[in-house]
Amino acid sequence: MVGIIRKGENQEQVAEHLEELKFLAETAGAEIIATYVQRMDMPNMKTFIGSGKIIEIQAFVEKEKVDLLIFDDELSGSQIKNLDQTIKCKIIDRTNLILDIFARRAQTTQARTQVELAQYQYLLPRLTRMWTHLERQRGGIGLRGPGETEIETDRRIIRSKIALLKKKLEHIDRQNTVQRKSRSQKVRVALVGYTNAGKSTIMNLLSKANVFAEDKLFATLDTTVRNVVINDITFLLSDTVGFIRKLPHRLVESFKSTLDEVREADILLHIVDLSHPDYEQQMKVVHQTLVELKLDQKEILTVFNKIDKLNNDFLGDLELSREEVAVNPAGFAKTCLAKENPNAVFISAKHRLFIDDFRKTLLEKVISTYRKVYPNVPLSVYSHEAVNRDKLE
Repeated sequence: MVGIIRKGENQEQVAEHLEELKFLAETAGAEIIATYVQRMDMPNMKTFIGSGKIIEIQAFVEKEKVDLLIFDDELSGSQIKNLDQTIKCKIIDRTNLILDIFARRAQTTQARTQVELAQYQYLLPRLTRMWTHLERQRGGIGLRGPGETEIETDRRIIRSKIALLKKKLEHIDRQNTVQRKSRSQKVRVALVGYTNAGKSTIMNLLSKANVFAEDKLFATLDTTVRNVVINDITFLLSDTVGFIRKLPHRLVESFKSTLDEVREADILLHIVDLSHPDYEQQMKVVHQTLVELKLDQKEILTVFNKIDKLNNDFLGDLELSREEVAVNPAGFAKTCLAKENPNAVFISAKHRLFIDDFRKTLLEKVISTYRKVYPNVPLSVYSHEAVNRDKLE
């Protein structure tokens, strides 16, 4: 792996970013055997890293027979091409790696189409390094004319594919809009959060849905919507793709239709992996993404998850004992963390710690939202029994 320390960044921050890159690489099936970091005010326009570091990496690649080099930032087509001339192994960047994971994980037609669109949009400006036939000319009927190069033909084909995929997504969007309208007059709750924070586990816990959950980044891509009942009150719960720092802009664009479930939600559950050493930065990434999507003004309940994995130093900072974490949810309410995040609950979804308190808090918000959004409709209409009766009728 290769990363750089920019002006204004410190070594600890970059080390955390590279640790996440390592997790991404392992999720994709790679084994990391070395990491190179260079301090630079700004990346080299031609090769991203300096010439001395390139020579050092090339020597290691030859010695250890390395077959893959992963950069923690997005590289331009010319940067990859110039690096290729010296470093004799496959070179990919963070965006390419994330796209590869997305392609492996996508299950539904919508997710596969979104990923394919993002892949072609990534590929288009990088075609100069993807082919060995760039100098050949071709012409003939149906092409732009004599002298069109192979690269121009490839670009035209890819642009056509991008246009077709966008039309396909528009059609899927219209279908999803119809489905969402059929679910009208129900409070909608959406799970959001950094990837691997435990959203799918919480989805399974609340809805008894069989959603794939694994300790890997982007374990699930496809939006899942389930009917949830708490104390006979029913509402809709949706799980969405996780956020991540340096999430490629084209992926955000491609997955906007998936994020429509978040956009139309009445309540957002922001799931946070409290055991992660960089959880505060992860919270900022999610908040910034919500701001960009203009969703930060919604009702948000912060769910601090994985409290069973908190280390003793962190508990000491919160002035909590290991015993309090296991048996006393009120202990967290007295901490500085709870005071900084008054609209928050503390749980362990995996070990079902304080889940009853979480359900109670969520139910209060759902009932409050029903009364606010549908003030003239009796709450009894949204009972599980009433909903089932309506279905039968």
